[in-house]
Amino acid sequence: MADATDLNPALMTWDGALGLPQFDRISDDDFAPAFDWALTDHLREIDAIAENAATPDFANTIEALEVAGDALSRVASIFFTRAGADTNPQIQALEREIAPKLSAHYSKIGTNKALFQRIDALWNNRQSLALTEEQSIVLERHWKGLVRSGAQLADAEQKRLAAINGRLAELGTRFGQNVLADESEWAMFLSADDELEGLPDFLIDAMSAAASERGRPEAYAVTLSRSIVEPFLTLSARRDLREKAFHAWASRGLSGDEHDNRSVMKDTLALRAEKANLLGYDNFAALKLDNTMAKTADAVDTLLMDVWEKAVKASGDDEKELQTLVSEDGANHDIEAWDWRYYAEKLRTRKFAFSESEVKPYLQLEKILEACFAVAGRLFGIRAVARTDLAAYHPDVRVYEIRDENDEAFAIFLGDYFNRATKRSGAWMNALRSQHKLPLPNGKRGELPIVINVCNFAKPAEGKPALLSLDDARTLFHEFGHALHGMLSDVTYPSVSGTGVARDFVELPSQLYEHWLTIPDILRSYALHYRTGEAMPEALMEKVLEAANFNQAFATVEYTACAIVDMHLHTTATPPADPVAFQDGVLNAIGMPKAIAMRHAIPHFLHIFSGDGYAAGYYSYMWSEVLDADAFEAFEEGGNVFDPEKARRLRDAILSKGGSVRPEEAYRAFRGKMPEPDAMLRGRGLLA
Repeated sequence: MADATDLNPALMTWDGALGLPQFDRISDDDFAPAFDWALTDHLREIDAIAENAATPDFANTIEALEVAGDALSRVASIFFTRAGADTNPQIQALEREIAPKLSAHYSKIGTNKALFQRIDALWNNRQSLALTEEQSIVLERHWKGLVRSGAQLADAEQKRLAAINGRLAELGTRFGQNVLADESEWAMFLSADDELEGLPDFLIDAMSAAASERGRPEAYAVTLSRSIVEPFLTLSARRDLREKAFHAWASRGLSGDEHDNRSVMKDTLALRAEKANLLGYDNFAALKLDNTMAKTADAVDTLLMDVWEKAVKASGDDEKELQTLVSEDGANHDIEAWDWRYYAEKLRTRKFAFSESEVKPYLQLEKILEACFAVAGRLFGIRAVARTDLAAYHPDVRVYEIRDENDEAFAIFLGDYFNRATKRSGAWMNALRSQHKLPLPNGKRGELPIVINVCNFAKPAEGKPALLSLDDARTLFHEFGHALHGMLSDVTYPSVSGTGVARDFVELPSQLYEHWLTIPDILRSYALHYRTGEAMPEALMEKVLEAANFNQAFATVEYTACAIVDMHLHTTATPPADPVAFQDGVLNAIGMPKAIAMRHAIPHFLHIFSGDGYAAGYYSYMWSEVLDADAFEAFEEGGNVFDPEKARRLRDAILSKGGSVRPEEAYRAFRGKMPEPDAMLRGRGLLA
């Protein structure tokens, strides 16, 4: 193990401005020795807690655990931020090495008998401890966490569980790296004018920038970044090129070479089933759902299948309309998955007299980001101050100081918005550091949160503005909703800070925040043409809002299919030998429309295979949507979507509480009742 004096202090002592790490002082070579030292130091702290001669109490056991491993947390948060958003071969190699090490580390803690005896004693005597609600939840989390780590298992079973967890960590890392390899290595270069037919300037500019990044400045690159491939599938008049791009996009993780994910999925599913059985659960879904709002797979299936039936019926009606447009084009082919977006855009243009290419010039990244901050200001009295003097982990990353009504900083926000070959696909929020109020070994009490939003918008050519689609703009608002959950947190204990809530509650703040993007006052103020600076015309805005539910059946089918397949994969009695064939069997059984593809086919379904965060949990987006649709109706009912009293209640009851209260209690404190699915179905245009 490296001596502490040999380590780069910048990894563990964050003494930059605002308490940020000094990223420019950290090299890739610093991580391996820092991990080795921090892992050992954390075990030393755990042993000190477990072997404490004093009678266990909440302070000397649970609170001590809450702040233990601070050095490891800091090293890991910087490393995994880099691994997800700006990786390289050295980082990827270390990621493959460190994932099983971390798993073994936490398995060792989870099977520390002396530690569990202390926590078990507190758990069994919890009624007499006079704990606050937050403390009760924190105790429960630690006790259940150790039980799920195998604390109550026999020694042989503990060893097997540790081996399973280590292997799952390896597989999850490999899965994500395989998908990134397929995405970054594929590009379709175009040059002839007829290959660009139908493409607007904003997309051509983005494809030019992507080609230049890949050493082909004379060409235009269609990449597998969603911010390029989706608009290409929507707008390209070349059906042959759409088909080629779609097949590449849909077959990520199925390359047949060293990046193929078939064996990774097979092994992952078998190990998850074995893990669940070791811990006394019928299947992996039962294990994962035990600590959620849904509780059971039956409850999830009831929601998903009700929505599925309505969405499939509506998509069938939509497909007939699209097929008519094919005939009008003089073609006689059926609508295929690479046709739907193209003809849906034609149909939208006809029905609502506008196209995406008309809207996009009004959706500048800079102005939509301003809108995002402005909404937060009107709702919660906060403001974002750009700190252009501060550097983050990549030159594209922006740093903001988030200030309260008294102009005092209470959070730091990093925005990383552009796609690059070193960044995994998708969009996410993570906390580099979580808010809490506990005293730390360094003598400080509590810490301000440092929250990151990562997106994959197409980076414009030099001197050009970054233009977003409406879906991109929603993604920006969505991720900032997560960021607000982390930044507005006001709890004592870090384990329940911010987004540390039940998986099917975590999407409520993010999905709820999306609604404010399309408030007319916000669009009038921030949807400004990038050339003229003029606001989006009222007539165009009205059409955009009128078309809000257009093509929702398609979107609902492609999402719900993923959620249904996820649940079937994790509830089946016998893990499938061929997960892709199993996926296809599930889709056939539920009547998946031939013309629509899953939003995430399982070979590149990062949510459920690159780690298990959303495994048996992808349904949670829809579960949370039931909540967010009902919650936004609360604002609409009074006629003022910026109602200060309701905003205060949202902040006090949900955003500030993190996981320190039960999700049902948090929602009732805000709304006064639990919701029915009707508001969500109305929002998707699936219920009158």
